[in-house]
Amino acid sequence: MIRTENLEKHFGKLHVLRGVNTSFAGGEVVSVIGPNGSGKTTLIKSILGMVVPDKGKVYFDGLDVANDFSYRHHIGYMPQIGRYPENMKIGQLFAMMRDLRKSSTALDEELMHEFQLPAMFDKPMRTLSGGTTQKVSAALAFLFNPKVLILDEPTAGLDPVASETLKAKVLKAKRDGKLVIVTSHIMSEVEEMADKIMYLFEGKINFYKIIADLKAETGEEKLGKAIAKIMTEQAHA
Repeated sequence: MIRTENLEKHFGKLHVLRGVNTSFAGGEVVSVIGPNGSGKTTLIKSILGMVVPDKGKVYFDGLDVANDFSYRHHIGYMPQIGRYPENMKIGQLFAMMRDLRKSSTALDEELMHEFQLPAMFDKPMRTLSGGTTQKVSAALAFLFNPKVLILDEPTAGLDPVASETLKAKVLKAKRDGKLVIVTSHIMSEVEEMADKIMYLFEGKINFYKIIADLKAETGEEKLGKAIAKIMTEQAHA
């Protein structure tokens, strides 16, 4: 569904992506992790068309996306920190997005109702807590029933009930054949949601594995310990 070919990106003297070749298929949840500065955000923004790589290509359903942003209608994006017009009310924001997209597909308003957002439609965005803003971002990401969902630290700031609601929605999206790409620093949540894990380090893919295989190879039951073991072994190799 999504494939990258030899992605390279510099920001000044900083070499952020170093020949990233990878692919993501439908019906799976992939967690992209790595230390700060590893290239996670740049890779995601390159897929979204928000960053233009210096070299390499991004393909969506086999088609080169360069200079054609129509593929983004098939992607729902939840940023780590959503920024919206401060004076716009929640209901106005959803109405504006529907008007801008003019989607012909059936809307997915499940999260919007699960999070009880219609009861808050008259609240201006500037008055919302961080957790409620996250709920708005999540509901917008799923709203247009996209084939691909890219969720950046999706549970950050959510209360436990909302967090479980969102995780259940992610797993449902997988069952429906969608591709979900998630970034998270919470390994327990990665284990709950993801099938595969991609570890970026200094702009390169250090490993990209099925989580069950990773645990089996390292002999560790917990994902965090499995990752730590691999990184320690590589450091001493």
